[in-house]
Amino acid sequence: MNVIEKFQSLFILLSVFLGLIIGQYQYFNNYASIFILPFLIIMLLGIFLQVPLRQLKKAVRNWRFAGISASINFILNPILAFLLGFLFLREEPALWIGFIMLMVTPCTDWYLLFTGTAKGNLPLSTSILPMNLILQLILLPIYLFIFVGTIATIDIFLLIESVVLVLFLPFTMSIIIKWVIPWIKGKDWLEMKIFPKLDKIQFIFLNLAIVAMFASQGEQLLDNPLIFLQLFIPIILFFATVFIIAQLAGKLARLSYKDTVSLSMTTLARNSPIVLAIALIAFPHEPLIALVLVIGPLIELPMLSIVSNILLWSKNHWW
Repeated sequence: MNVIEKFQSLFILLSVFLGLIIGQYQYFNNYASIFILPFLIIMLLGIFLQVPLRQLKKAVRNWRFAGISASINFILNPILAFLLGFLFLREEPALWIGFIMLMVTPCTDWYLLFTGTAKGNLPLSTSILPMNLILQLILLPIYLFIFVGTIATIDIFLLIESVVLVLFLPFTMSIIIKWVIPWIKGKDWLEMKIFPKLDKIQFIFLNLAIVAMFASQGEQLLDNPLIFLQLFIPIILFFATVFIIAQLAGKLARLSYKDTVSLSMTTLARNSPIVLAIALIAFPHEPLIALVLVIGPLIELPMLSIVSNILLWSKNHWW
């Protein structure tokens, strides 16, 4: 675990504070919003470049694990998110929408870190990654239309535009790059020269986007200081419920400890960077939605660390 991975939540928090500070200066406050989307698209391109699409066949072969994971991620989790939002956030529609957006998209990067920490099946977790990405590319607009459409009016054309710009554009660019660069520079050049730097690039541009967002919209958070507390209980309940479901599913399916760890992490970790980028385009006049997607990881990352330790403890007491 490198320094960036170990202290990722701390760096995100520092980026939030830095954005709030420089946002007090009118010049930064006026122009910061221009940089948010470009920073996020560069970050997402880095994520998509590392998605091993060739692993998709392996995920399909392990149909039992893939089926359980997809059922939890794409059926149970969206329903659970909607219900928890209704119970705790229905008086704050923007927070409810942000909460749903956060919880319907499985992670495509840092869940691998926590899978490794808890001694899970990393090859299996990696094989499921392209399936998770492709399914959320397809299903995210549907989820937003179904669940968010019951809370607020959605401009369907703006929603489609945001998904195309934020997801399909960098995803298509990543495929082109992985096809063209080896043809020009050789098969190993991309993996040897570029891939090792992508984690740092993603990290830098994610934090730059967070700084820019809080510099431009920090007043919303300062005017609503209780947002963190409002989100804390539903987020904790979401993770606790999904963790229990994953553990029971692993037991019922007779998965090994390593495979159950992989199931737990791929169903727990969320993909806040992707939905943050979409929220900024689809809901430009609702900055609280984007704030939810930045605050979420501040709770999620420590929770995943705690879950990793619980799983390691359970290895000696339950398996």
